[in-house]
Amino acid sequence: MEISAGKLWSLRRLADTQGRFKMVAVDQRPPIMNLITAQKGGESAPDEEVSAVKEALTRNLAPKASAMLLDPIWAYSDAVRHVHPGQGLIVTLEDHRFEETGGGRKSASITDWSVEKIKRMGADAVKVLAWYRPDADPEICAHQQRYVEEVGQACARHDICFLFEMLVYPLPGEEDQTTDYREHQFKRPQNVVDSVRTFADPRFGVDIFKLESPIPADQVPDPGSPDAAECQKWFDALGEATTRPWVMLSAGANQSSFKNVLRYAYNAGANGFLAGRAIWWQAMQNYPDMNAVDRALTSESVAYMESINQLTDAEATPWQAHPAFAEGYRIAGAGAEFPRMYGDGTAA
Repeated sequence: MEISAGKLWSLRRLADTQGRFKMVAVDQRPPIMNLITAQKGGESAPDEEVSAVKEALTRNLAPKASAMLLDPIWAYSDAVRHVHPGQGLIVTLEDHRFEETGGGRKSASITDWSVEKIKRMGADAVKVLAWYRPDADPEICAHQQRYVEEVGQACARHDICFLFEMLVYPLPGEEDQTTDYREHQFKRPQNVVDSVRTFADPRFGVDIFKLESPIPADQVPDPGSPDAAECQKWFDALGEATTRPWVMLSAGANQSSFKNVLRYAYNAGANGFLAGRAIWWQAMQNYPDMNAVDRALTSESVAYMESINQLTDAEATPWQAHPAFAEGYRIAGAGAEFPRMYGDGTAA
């Protein structure tokens, strides 16, 4: 496979030395804001409180991660000093405030924020979450696809890794209506797989897929149980749909459920994880006592992180072994003509 110089360097920096992704997300916005307002009252969470939480999460968990995912508004300024220069840095592009319409959800970027700025600040990857239902209103699907394609083109132009996350959600009139950032409990596995197939098209320029479990995490059976084989089929379908390396997200799953999800995903060829709440949400239940939060992070959360890191070492597939790289990789434009060939954003 031919890959551009910048994207190759991004992949290498986001993974550990063996090529497995052990990445922690602290870019969550509504879940943290809602927790703060529930505990402290008020109409909205103060910016400094949100930033303090994200700083604590990063300070305690970054040492165990191959890369950290930070948002540019509340996390980056206070938390980036805890990200070691040898680790990967992923920065969020999408606004957490999506547009809810009668036909589905529309995503957009944070105001005054861009792929160009993320690249210029020295990050290794651009992360975008797009809500997607393949059976939503065609106009909504077209909007979401257009948005993702534009981001992919910008990532190619600036030669930076595009890490793409998608989540299915309840359409108007369906069960489990919510605008919260949590897993849709009545999702159909086929919708998850079909969404991946859509964005696996090369025109979207995705380099790493951040995927949800095709089955609600708390319904994933223990490996070895009578229902395990049927469950594995859906994870296998997820892996077959991807054309690039892929990692699992936790979507607020509890720790034991997410560990089960990882086992099935790794059996299907997943290359690691990019998770947040499964790792640190339990510790955050001590808020607003930040000393207690710190104690729980350094004990419970770090211990859990170590356990899924060990599982990842044992069972995840290094990104270099993904089928996309089955015949190895070659830097686009490599050779004596590299200075002339590189730089126009067409060799991504």
